[in-house]
Amino acid sequence: MISILFFIGSFLLTYLALPSIIKLVEDKRLMDNPNSRSSHKIKTPTLGGIAFFITLIFVLFFLRSWEINDEGIYIIPGLTILFFIGLKDDLVVLSPLTKIIAQILAVSFVLSNDSFMIETFNGFLRINEIPYYAYLVIGSFIMITIINAYNLIDGIDGLASIVGIAILILYTTIFYITKQYFFALLCVSLNGSLMAFFGYNTSTSSNKKIFMGDTGSLIVGYIISILTMKFLALPAESYDELPFLLENVPLIAISIIIVPLFDTARVFAIRLADKKSPFSPDRNHMHHVIVDYLNLSHRQASFLIGGGNIFFVVLFVILGSTAKNLGMVIMLVSVSLFIGYILFRYNYSFKVLKKKIILRNLFEKLTLKSKKNDKKGNIKD
Repeated sequence: MISILFFIGSFLLTYLALPSIIKLVEDKRLMDNPNSRSSHKIKTPTLGGIAFFITLIFVLFFLRSWEINDEGIYIIPGLTILFFIGLKDDLVVLSPLTKIIAQILAVSFVLSNDSFMIETFNGFLRINEIPYYAYLVIGSFIMITIINAYNLIDGIDGLASIVGIAILILYTTIFYITKQYFFALLCVSLNGSLMAFFGYNTSTSSNKKIFMGDTGSLIVGYIISILTMKFLALPAESYDELPFLLENVPLIAISIIIVPLFDTARVFAIRLADKKSPFSPDRNHMHHVIVDYLNLSHRQASFLIGGGNIFFVVLFVILGSTAKNLGMVIMLVSVSLFIGYILFRYNYSFKVLKKKIILRNLFEKLTLKSKKNDKKGNIKD
């Protein structure tokens, strides 16, 4: 009953706040202008993440009764930092370095709470005890990676919402089973916000449409990173009720957030291979490939990717109930490389073919011109 109240309350608060945000953005002309990389063709309101921030602040206030280690008060500072950084980035584009510094500061508050401390990987790849300094490095890397990975998948209508909803459903189940009710209710509440936002984000009416922007994606990514840290930091006895081996917990965590992680790794690899900055914008994301070459709508592509995320987790939970982690690691890497290769080839086959044809035609023209000049020279001689 409590979870239903949190869900409905978050849904309504977000749903009712978004029209006011849309009106404000339109009045102040803070619209997102389309460019060559955009998936939209008209100016569209952004800053939908403001509604997430307002909702989460209310939720954290009412969740105080379920806190065990005062988690809420450690979450709010980082939430506020990322809200203002995202807001500024939506209005005036910030450098990647500025955003990374802000993220480091934001996650430091969470990592200073003992509730999120990872002391062991429970034998994963034979890693047991983790020193405190290593925990700080690993924890910072995990959280910052997830925040940026989620931020990068917000490229087509509905995708960030659907992927976020899928991830939060999985974490809700985990934290409910392990009796971590603070985090279960936090998941339910954020899911209410994302579902309310989804209707506006995928709306065909220009008067109702809005993007979450970096304001929203940084906030949602931040919460997902916190949930991941908590999942990895649960005491060993908490995993007894979960349907997978204790040593496979890190792999299950990876499978839950596989879509943003896989897409980020793939895009960064492509950019580095092209000798570009990994943060340089382009249309090489997985969702762009699906929309551009499979000719799917944004909503169809979003549901396809979100469904794939859930399928991948279910598969790994089933395998993780019996398989040793080394075998699962090999499988995870193999599947990721295979899918990445297919998407890479599919994404670039048309472009590469076009470039080859252009270069071949240019070469033939130059060769033909060179032969004509040689003939003229020989005639004169």
